[in-house]
Amino acid sequence: MFTLTDRGNFLPLATMLGVICAVLFLVGGRQPRSVEVRGLEQPAAERLVRFEDGADGSIVIRDAQNSAVLARFPVAEGGFVRGSIRALARERRQEGQGREAPFRLARWADGQLTLDDAATGRRIDLTAFGATNAGVFSRLLTAQGED
Repeated sequence: MFTLTDRGNFLPLATMLGVICAVLFLVGGRQPRSVEVRGLEQPAAERLVRFEDGADGSIVIRDAQNSAVLARFPVAEGGFVRGSIRALARERRQEGQGREAPFRLARWADGQLTLDDAATGRRIDLTAFGATNAGVFSRLLTAQGED
């Protein structure tokens, strides 16, 4: 019978777990930042945006250039938008970055739609989450906005 208190059985298991953790730490910490993957390629369309929390719990998306409101999502709506923003905001907090820098929403020549955070170097490939989810962000590229 195998028990963890048996030193003969525990040592190989502990060694194996230690090796796995070391490999994950070394490889995971050296992953390239995805923003750099496209090199010098320029997007076919782009817009700098800011995300704000409304007093009523809604999310407000503004054009970073002129502060026009591009979209509003009430509390029970915009789940994919909320999740995407939360992921990028968490990265900023972990790296000690503030909220000042805008995010870049970009459509590339191959149709890929990305949301980039230059403050952390992170990128979300929005097209990977399906046409419906990417479409929510895609509409922001051409939205006229309101003051």
